[in-house]
Amino acid sequence: MRLNRRLRQERGEGSLSPNQLAVLGHLHRYGPATPGEIAAAERQRPQSLTRVFAELESEGLIVREAGTADRRRSLLTLTADGRHALERDMRERDAWLADALASLGETERGVLDLAAALLDRLADLPPA
Repeated sequence: MRLNRRLRQERGEGSLSPNQLAVLGHLHRYGPATPGEIAAAERQRPQSLTRVFAELESEGLIVREAGTADRRRSLLTLTADGRHALERDMRERDAWLADALASLGETERGVLDLAAALLDRLADLPPA
């Protein structure tokens, strides 16, 4: 939690909100998705992200298209501007983190690599 807070502090003015960052990050990692798929992956209700989707769409960071199988379901896609916004938002905190990691020894970085893999596995477990 403390590291997460510190990383948020390293983000510049006018950064994306945490929910905007989560949506853009999901689309960047996994490609086009429905609002429901993104909400499920982020463990939120689709209604909770409706405003976020609308904001990102109005800013040209995502595109909403009617689904091919079911035209009532929309498909969200990351735009080039969305990818650039995501990269810009991450750049400052990534630079801070790279400097912080460089201050650690090789063994310490190895432990963090192992811990990160284990945390990813835990995060991917199905809900109880």
